[in-house]
Amino acid sequence: MRIGLIGTGRIGAFHAAALGRHPEVGSLVVADTDAARAASVAQRVGATAAPSPHEIFTWGVDAVVIASATASHAELIGRAARAGLPAFCEKPIAVDLPGTVRALRDVAAAGTELQLGFMRRFDAGYAAARERVRSGGLGRLHTVRTASSDPAPPPAGYLPLSGGLYRDCLVHDFDIVRWVTGREITEVYATGSDAGPAMFRDAGDVATAAVVLTLDDGTLATATATRINGAGYDVRMELAGELDQIVVGVSGRTPLTSVEPGAPGRPEEPWPGFLERFAPAYEAELDAFLRLARGEAENPCDGREALEALRVAEACERSRREGRRVPLSEIPSLT
Repeated sequence: MRIGLIGTGRIGAFHAAALGRHPEVGSLVVADTDAARAASVAQRVGATAAPSPHEIFTWGVDAVVIASATASHAELIGRAARAGLPAFCEKPIAVDLPGTVRALRDVAAAGTELQLGFMRRFDAGYAAARERVRSGGLGRLHTVRTASSDPAPPPAGYLPLSGGLYRDCLVHDFDIVRWVTGREITEVYATGSDAGPAMFRDAGDVATAAVVLTLDDGTLATATATRINGAGYDVRMELAGELDQIVVGVSGRTPLTSVEPGAPGRPEEPWPGFLERFAPAYEAELDAFLRLARGEAENPCDGREALEALRVAEACERSRREGRRVPLSEIPSLT
């Protein structure tokens, strides 16, 4: 296969390396608005650099991987759809609902495939949790807890473009709650704190957030996130049922120190960031996309899944602003 990759920043460079060594990728073409960066990545992974992102579509590629800046995602998804190409896109499709819906309509009109990059679905721990829940191993599920903590804040210039903590970070938690439990989120109550560096207040964003989610079967879930967790990168999920409870994300590298007497101390090598923690999952989702593009597998995470997670994030923003519980029925859907 001949694959086009658009965007060669941190995650794009990772994808380029994974695609460059994949046995089903015969040739790889990369592009970026920063042509020098694209050329550097191409040289490292044995790919060819196109002069600009839009020229990717004239190079006879069989599928495209979109890892560019968020603001360009919807346009590139539409361009791929009109070219009849299957596309993989890092989340989000767009930072707002109208842009997301327009892109999904472009894909539907073209009859092409769009796979979204919710990599936690491809993590072995989350997959095992899904199987335990769906098989009834926990009994009736009553409580879910998720935590997503970044070790250090992003650059100040990124915050106004990110869509905010709920859309940029917690959207992963909203998706994985739906995927693992098989239930829909019907109501949210969200709050957040902008304490800490002034850049969060300047961007109208929060550095730390907490959300209570009600699922359609009455299960309660809490989701917390922070941009500043100096101990390291920490992403976990706990699921408790009437028969058992399990946890995802606890290992010898989890940046969590027990203060109980005799307990192990601080991990020697905590996770430094998302690429290290989820490297196998990122590779697995690209492998799934290549099988999808070859017509050998169903879409494991189509664009409508991204829309549903974004609807939850939108409800959280409304809840935080208005200080009230927000039912998902207030947030428009594709239909």
